[in-house]
Amino acid sequence: MRTCDCNERHDRRRIVLTGGPGAGKTAVLELIRQSFCAHVKVLPESAGIIFGGGFPRSDGFELRQAAQRAIFYVQRELEIAADVQNPAVVLCDRGTVDGAAYWPGEVADFFLSVGTELGEQLRRYHAVIHLRTPPVGGGYNHSNPLRVETAEQAAAIDARIARMWERHPRRFVVEASTDFFTKAAQSLEILRNETPECCQHHIGPPLEPEVDEGD
Repeated sequence: MRTCDCNERHDRRRIVLTGGPGAGKTAVLELIRQSFCAHVKVLPESAGIIFGGGFPRSDGFELRQAAQRAIFYVQRELEIAADVQNPAVVLCDRGTVDGAAYWPGEVADFFLSVGTELGEQLRRYHAVIHLRTPPVGGGYNHSNPLRVETAEQAAAIDARIARMWERHPRRFVVEASTDFFTKAAQSLEILRNETPECCQHHIGPPLEPEVDEGD
């Protein structure tokens, strides 16, 4: 993360970086941390907090629903906490809408179960950057220990995520590519255009991440 000499009070923009399993979110977020100034606040993934912390994970219907409700509430509170730190951009590793793509059952039931509706959650975010998951046989990897999906399942989740966010008026889609750095460069340029001009002067060239592309 780069320093920034801007002390102005920013009009916070909340932006989602999303995509199906294996889309490259982890590596893109690492590049963003290296390249952008401290006024771009990158949040951890709430699902990683939940499952990495020991929340039970299985194929059981009710347990999957409980997990998505927990992820929703953690995500929402992470975003609220980030707002008090004078960020120019709060970059969310997935958003509250993503849970509907992982929810077993009707989409409307997901939002009903957490006391909201899709339109209200879409309005929480200024923009959405969707990294598409590589197609089956097109580069999907399974090295993340928290990733349990097959390539076919990952593609299906990615398609559901696309449907959930398609109503957002400022959705940017970054297609899958065999050249990861082409995909990453497109993502960083979209985010750069969403930062205030005072912060754009502190955006540097990204270094090659020392991590797997991840999810």
